[in-house]
Amino acid sequence: MEKIKIIGSGLTGPLISILLAQRGFEIELYEKRVDPRQEKLSAGRSINLALSERGIQALKKAKVFDRIEPILIPMKGRMIHHKNGDLDFQSYSINKNDYINSVSRAKLNKVLMSEAEERGNVKIHFNHELIEITENDLIFSNGNIIPNDKIIIGADGAGSQLRKYVDINVENPSRKEPLGHAYKELNIAPDKNGKFQLDNNCLHIWPRGEFMLIALPNTNKSFTCTLFMPNTGEISFESLQSDSDIINFFQNYFPDILPKLENFPQSFRSNPTGKLATIYTNKWNYKNILLIGDSAHAIVPFFGQGMNASFEDCSELINILSINNNNFNKTLKKYSDLRKPNTDSIAKMAIENYIEMRDSVAKSEFIKMNNVANLLYKKFPNRFIPRYNMVSFTSIPYNEVYKRGEIQKKIIKNIDLNNTDFEDLEKLINSKLPLIN
Repeated sequence: MEKIKIIGSGLTGPLISILLAQRGFEIELYEKRVDPRQEKLSAGRSINLALSERGIQALKKAKVFDRIEPILIPMKGRMIHHKNGDLDFQSYSINKNDYINSVSRAKLNKVLMSEAEERGNVKIHFNHELIEITENDLIFSNGNIIPNDKIIIGADGAGSQLRKYVDINVENPSRKEPLGHAYKELNIAPDKNGKFQLDNNCLHIWPRGEFMLIALPNTNKSFTCTLFMPNTGEISFESLQSDSDIINFFQNYFPDILPKLENFPQSFRSNPTGKLATIYTNKWNYKNILLIGDSAHAIVPFFGQGMNASFEDCSELINILSINNNNFNKTLKKYSDLRKPNTDSIAKMAIENYIEMRDSVAKSEFIKMNNVANLLYKKFPNRFIPRYNMVSFTSIPYNEVYKRGEIQKKIIKNIDLNNTDFEDLEKLINSKLPLIN
């Protein structure tokens, strides 16, 4: 069977390797890092992940979900921490079986790598950092050179070398749009009895207008906290220079969490500050090269869909490949044409959701509109589905989700629940929102 080369063994690389291996392909997977199963990675380098329906379906297709389910922690809603100390739980859905799952990037990566290798026709080459691509060769930092032939899949993330090569060979290269905000990870250790210090079945949010702190639970009873805020300005990462700056900032805006932060403020100073940006790639394939996941469409993390969208890429690629009887030449463009409108839509929704998380969730108007949306969802469950539910708990294409969400927003704004003719409302919804089975 044909050999396929894949660059990048983060999350997408091993998953697409497994799915292709199931179809009989031989996979050579090249990863720039050492084997993470052998060495402990440093802290503060990635945002905790939220696994939802799209990602779960792709993992089930790869027959690995049963290995991953034990490392998941269900999160059934947002716990809003107001500045005055009040707590407000906002459920993600009126359906009790709808929830997202907190998962460690490192643990998930290790499971997927092991599952890929166990297939027998996947070989992972570590310490292979791709530094140059020519028409004939792929050149690695360790001196190894492999032919630039057959199918090569770029799963090498937001800084993709393969995307850069594609860019210089196509008319419309990709573009990167910085958000102007960054992030820093912190940690809440288990309490003295080894228990969680916060409710472990929630995604905790401290919304503060232009910035926010979030916390997601880990299986070791700790929480990974992430501070998101502007790069520059009066309240920004740039403004927090000294230990007193950092401590005063947290005492002012996050007083309830300050005593729980581990090794603070030293951890704030030592952990890296990560950049946030969206990457829009116009051409996902060039000759024998195909981009997938973050290498094609890195997005900001505020809808928890970066990993899920990338996993859905893998699933959709396999679906199209199956229709084309494993013929990649027939598959590449069709796959790109199908996925790009959808990933452009989730990129837009992710940015919009940042405003919702850092600001809107604390406001009464948002809560009121959310309640109306849930009422309509309960009354018209196959037509009116809140946008968050469509994104996180269904596989409705993102592009369709965005369009339906805009229609639903207009419907909600024009509703007065105290003076509504539900027969007329039903006719409106039926005319504007096609039935979803």
